Amino acid sequence: MKKKQLIISVGREFGSGGHEIAQGLADHYGLPMYDHDLLKEIAAKRNLDGNELAAYDEVKWNRFLYRTVRGLNSSPEQNVANLQFDYLREKAKVGDSFVVVGRCSETILREYNCLVSIFVGGDISKKAERVMKYYNMSEKEAREFMKEKDKRRKQYHNRYCEIAWGDSRNYDLSINSSRLGVDGTLQTLIQYVDARIAVM
Repeated sequence: MKKKQLIISVGREFGSGGHEIAQGLADHYGLPMYDHDLLKEIAAKRNLDGNELAAYDEVKWNRFLYRTVRGLNSSPEQNVANLQFDYLREKAKVGDSFVVVGRCSETILREYNCLVSIFVGGDISKKAERVMKYYNMSEKEAREFMKEKDKRRKQYHNRYCEIAWGDSRNYDLSINSSRLGVDGTLQTLIQYVDARIAVM
C-alpha cells in the first residue's frame, strides 16, 4: 500500500521552539526538513552560489528600486523567494512528503490536501528565557533580538501572502508552546497530525 503524501508547514515566532518542534515532527515521521538551508540545496542543483542567494533571503525589500516587466522582477530578493517557492511546489507536485519551516509554505502549498499547516507562538517571557540561554544574551538583548527577527519574518511573509503572518486563519492549528513546553507541544502536534493523516 502506497504511503500517503504528507506535507507539514511550520510557521513560528522567534524563541518559541518552533524550529526544534519542526525537526521533531520530521524525525517522528521520517521526513526531510526544509528551512533556511533550502537555498544550499537549490544552489547545488542549479549550479548557483549558495552564499549569494542567502544574502538576499528574507531581507527587507525596497519596491522603488526594482520593477516588474512582463511578470519578471529585477529584485534579487523576490527572485530568491521565487526559487524557494518553485522548489517546494515541484516537490509537492511529484508527491514528495516533507516538513518545511516558514517560506510562506502554508500559503503556496495550500492547494494540497496533504498539507498540515501549524503556527507555533509563545509567551514573550518564556521566549526571552529561551533566547537568553541559547544566545547568551541579557533579557533586554533577547527581547530586542526577538522583536527584530519576528519583524523580518512578518515583512517577508506579508509581502507574498494575502493573510498576515501569525493570523490564525492562515493555519490549521495555532499553538502556544509556553503552555506545554517544546516536548509537550511536539507530542500534541503529533496527535493532531496523526488524526489528519487518518482522514486524508
